[in-house]
Amino acid sequence: MTAVNRQVLLIEKPKEKLGLEHFRMAEAAMPEPKDGEALVRVRYISLDAANRAWMQGATYRAAVETDSVMPGGGIAEVVSSKAPGLSPGDIVFADTGWQDYAALPAKHLTKLPKVEPLTHLLSVYGIAGLTAYFGLLDIGQPRAGETVVVSAAAGSVGSIVGQIAKLKGCRVVGIAGGKQKCDWLVNELGFDAAVDYKDGALFKALRAAAPNGIDVYFDNVGGDILEACLAQMNLKGRIACCGAVSQYDRTPSATGPRGIPGLIVVKRLIMQGFIVMDYMDQRDEAVAKLQGWVESGKLKVQEDVIDGLENTPAALIGLLAGENRGKRMVRV
Repeated sequence: MTAVNRQVLLIEKPKEKLGLEHFRMAEAAMPEPKDGEALVRVRYISLDAANRAWMQGATYRAAVETDSVMPGGGIAEVVSSKAPGLSPGDIVFADTGWQDYAALPAKHLTKLPKVEPLTHLLSVYGIAGLTAYFGLLDIGQPRAGETVVVSAAAGSVGSIVGQIAKLKGCRVVGIAGGKQKCDWLVNELGFDAAVDYKDGALFKALRAAAPNGIDVYFDNVGGDILEACLAQMNLKGRIACCGAVSQYDRTPSATGPRGIPGLIVVKRLIMQGFIVMDYMDQRDEAVAKLQGWVESGKLKVQEDVIDGLENTPAALIGLLAGENRGKRMVRV
């Protein structure tokens, strides 16, 4: 085992767009686990738009501090343990941060089954898949024959939301950036229609793709796209608010989404935010359902794996620019 622990530090919080200059590589001594802790070797780091949101201030977690290891979830393997219930070779999920190794309290480690490929534990059976599953089914409550619209539809969460909605018998419309992504959603994932928000005619295109209005909207982006969907919601529609990626790495819309609270009142809409951690007591049941769909070929898994810890900052910047399809992660 090397005596050096490579780390990616956030050295400055961006005032506008995130850039490589906001990070630097560093080396630290190998961490030593204390009683009740385990030393883990990071295998895969999850990249999510939320990583950028943490730099803006406290959210559902503390704000990221400068000159510290960039936080982030990851799949890791236990190297040594001073905690009961954890042994070398065990696979765990934890907030490992962007580094090779971490020594963490056992209570902060979630032991995982050994699945092949291991990457599925970060995508369809991980936070992305569980977010899609619970956000759509618990908050959206789609019914057969309804129209479901999902934004950031080619991303890690949106691509799974749309496929689950199809399994529930819904008409599914994805909103994504660029013709290639839109074609992929329809031709590969089975969406009924896809709208390219970059073509400048979002409202009109959405109306054509969802002529009977929107019953369920799964919102990953906020901003102007949320506003366009709000105006086309049907009576007693449901909106699951998952994220606001349009606000994280650029100047927010000057007007914000208009129509709030007016349209919510008039149309008697339910609009609810959620954090997937609220559902962890139901995790096993959800994973079993997702595994059944994947193994039967009803749910396709798209992963975007980047090699090298040193490439983690560029990989996150690319994700924020919409480079990825499906779940993006870094193989350490």
